[in-house]
Amino acid sequence: MEKNEKKDVRDEQQTVQGLTRRTLLKGAAALGALTAGGMALNMAAPGAAEAVERPLPKKWDETLDVVVIGSGFAGCSAAAQAAIEGAKSVVVLEKMPTYGGNSIINGGVYASWDDKFHYREKLNLGKDSVQLHIEDTLKGGDFFSNPALVKVLAEGATDALNWMIDDGGAVIRPTVVRAGGHSAYRTHATGTGAVYVNALKRIAEKNGAKFRMGTQVTWIWRKDANPKSPVLGVEVKKGGKVSNLKITKGLILASGGFSRDEKMRADHYPYLAGQWNCTNHKGATGEMIRYAQAVGADTLQMNFIQLYPYADPDTGILDTPALYPFNGPGNGIVYVTKQGKRFISELARRDHVSFAQIALGPQGKPTYTIFSDEMVEKFGGTRKEVETGLKHNRLVVADTIAELAKKAGIPADALVDTIEKHNRYLAEGKDPEFGKPITKAMTPMVKGPFYAVAQWPAVHHTMGGLRINDQAQVIDVFGDVIPKLYAAGEVAGGVHGSNRLGSNAIPDCVVFGRVAGKNAAKA
Repeated sequence: MEKNEKKDVRDEQQTVQGLTRRTLLKGAAALGALTAGGMALNMAAPGAAEAVERPLPKKWDETLDVVVIGSGFAGCSAAAQAAIEGAKSVVVLEKMPTYGGNSIINGGVYASWDDKFHYREKLNLGKDSVQLHIEDTLKGGDFFSNPALVKVLAEGATDALNWMIDDGGAVIRPTVVRAGGHSAYRTHATGTGAVYVNALKRIAEKNGAKFRMGTQVTWIWRKDANPKSPVLGVEVKKGGKVSNLKITKGLILASGGFSRDEKMRADHYPYLAGQWNCTNHKGATGEMIRYAQAVGADTLQMNFIQLYPYADPDTGILDTPALYPFNGPGNGIVYVTKQGKRFISELARRDHVSFAQIALGPQGKPTYTIFSDEMVEKFGGTRKEVETGLKHNRLVVADTIAELAKKAGIPADALVDTIEKHNRYLAEGKDPEFGKPITKAMTPMVKGPFYAVAQWPAVHHTMGGLRINDQAQVIDVFGDVIPKLYAAGEVAGGVHGSNRLGSNAIPDCVVFGRVAGKNAAKA
């Protein structure tokens, strides 16, 4: 392209961008959404009938430095870091009556190439690195991820894990597992996300952050769409009282995804319309994404919604037995159909496993994970968890594979043949059926007792969300930073691409929560 042609293209792009912004602002003004008369910006989020005229507050009921919306991994870490960085008044607003959101019912699996105890190295589980974690995450998301965001996640994961251990008192189990889609043993286990949430909440409160439960954010205040126009505050509702909070430094959105909002799911991924089972808590409804859009925030990849293939087939919950199929592939567990046959590599990523199950048809529900007693502690389980799973009929146990098959309603001859073949594959170091990478950490199933747990896909994680940069700043529809607005965790998109690798969620939330908290406090 000639020099003059390049200039013409550049001039045309600038003209189009300018016209686009002016046209939008003119339309917003026509709706009464700008502030010539003290009106607040309202660009109307997608799905809304129109932008409704809303006046800016005439007075503020309270002034705070940093406000964090959401009290899970991202919210607690953001509040903790903001307080550590010197913000004087840091408040976490949680619409639910209790703290924690999805995070507190999360399975507690955390991807990090290392930890302060160097468990992977001590257990001789092979090599790993930040770079390999980055490469796996990019590949696992079909390269739709923003590489700059993936770099932040992988580089910050170990420090964030050690921070929760050292400053928050989190206790991780002395094992590291290899999960589907990961090429190394890097997933750390606690048994429940509550371990990390409570650690982060302790750090936050120790440094002066305050938590307000049952407080719903009903609006974000911003004057106009000028790229220099900051977020001003939020409208909140607690009980029957509505009040307005002015924010001097930063608003951090850490409100999670929208897996429980059936309409929002259907709008972006029609296949997931209707009554799918869901692993999420009832509050995962995505309204903060819509409120952010109304003040100009951009979104991306909203159609990337993940199914968790190992959920309870009846309820869709992610209980402890539903973690074992995820934690165990690196130790030799086997996935089978109701006919007792393997149907995919156990180290396949979540979306591939889910759609392999769905391809079996409704009559294929449920599939099962088979494992032996000697694997349990190796993949981060405990005897108490197994006993609880048996008590609630989530686990089936037997001394032989044939007996286990009978109890689970699986043809015994088929399951015995499948397990014997798999044992042979482990001995030979090659899986001719599904190409699973075989490692020395995988245990053949020759000694009982043996267990089976039923599994089936449920809606689990929304990879898309608000567009952010590597400083956790929210980006508007024109590519500009919205001043004083930050986002971290599942509310933000671009980190995981089309498919989130299991155990990347917690480091995503905690690492970006810390980034958001640090930057908001210094604004």
